[in-house]
Amino acid sequence: VPAMRAFVAINLTGAERRRLAGAVDAIRERGYPFRWVKPDNVHLTLKFLGDVPEEQCRKLAAALDRAAGGLARFELRVRGVGAFPSPRRPQVVWVGVEASEALEALQRRIERELEALGYPAERRPFRPHLTLGRARAHAKRNDFSELESLMATLNFEGSYAVKTVDLMRSQLKPSGAVHSILHSAPLS
Repeated sequence: VPAMRAFVAINLTGAERRRLAGAVDAIRERGYPFRWVKPDNVHLTLKFLGDVPEEQCRKLAAALDRAAGGLARFELRVRGVGAFPSPRRPQVVWVGVEASEALEALQRRIERELEALGYPAERRPFRPHLTLGRARAHAKRNDFSELESLMATLNFEGSYAVKTVDLMRSQLKPSGAVHSILHSAPLS
């Protein structure tokens, strides 16, 4: 049975993605050993599904419609640049997403609907963020000197209207991942 890598996400417009990518220009210019996410691929992951049989797409789409149904559109506020687990040993560079009741309600409903389809609920707390870069495999600790103080100077802020939650497909190509929207569930 053909399977595909899938996840659930909130997408931004092209202009918003380019502005977000620009949030880390100062880091990029310093030449730290990160692989930067292409602006087209910047998104807020709500649930990673892994390999999904293609025939399950309709059920997943219906589950997302149920999760989004009756929830109002809302603003996604983003602020600040940081790194997991820390700027001294960064694996991931991100822009932070402010927790909001609307976002948490949407994420909980998605977990509940997808758990009913057999996708186990995430045990870790939901820490919304937009991944902009990942440390390269060969990177060493001392490759990131002064990253922490540089990040502290980046006062990025933005606010985005969330109108849909999307079922995404991720295809791994030699040039990197290519993401496409399989289904958009509208918020009301």
